[in-house]
Amino acid sequence: MTPMLRLLSARENRCVAALEFALLAPVFVMVFAGVVDLGNALYTWSKVEAALAVGANYALTHTGQVNSTNGAALASSIATVVSGTNAGTAANTTVVVNNGPTVVVTSGTAASSGTAANADSCYCPTGTPGSWTWGTAVTCANACPNSTTTAGRFVTITASYSFTAFFAGYGFVTNGAITGGAAVQTQ
Repeated sequence: MTPMLRLLSARENRCVAALEFALLAPVFVMVFAGVVDLGNALYTWSKVEAALAVGANYALTHTGQVNSTNGAALASSIATVVSGTNAGTAANTTVVVNNGPTVVVTSGTAASSGTAANADSCYCPTGTPGSWTWGTAVTCANACPNSTTTAGRFVTITASYSFTAFFAGYGFVTNGAITGGAAVQTQ
């Protein structure tokens, strides 16, 4: 092969490599962006789970406060602990002590509501985070209908962090937020 043909062949190979890179680079960038987005979603989900764990532990260590006298203070304390668990943005939090005292924290601002007298009764809550159903008061320690739990006093905690996904389709992101909840039986 003559030197001129070798030079032309080398130029053609360089162009092929540049063309291959130009065709594959967008695919690599999209895969990388997807991995980063999914990683951020999982990190946010783990922040929700950590906040719920801290709130549940607090409820379990203060079971004696699930009553009409101390329920409001307990709800406020749990909401403060849950919403401030992770540095940076605060979680939007709802804490209900035994279908009574309720504290809702939205964007760092707390609002209290609920009837303290309900905190002395026993319930069989059902449902999912964000839509707990308490039902009517029942006799303590009786079996709950359609459940394996017994009637008792409960603290429900719901926490959510806003999350805007770059790619749609994550099953645990709903309406721009990652939400989780816990129901803790204290008696």
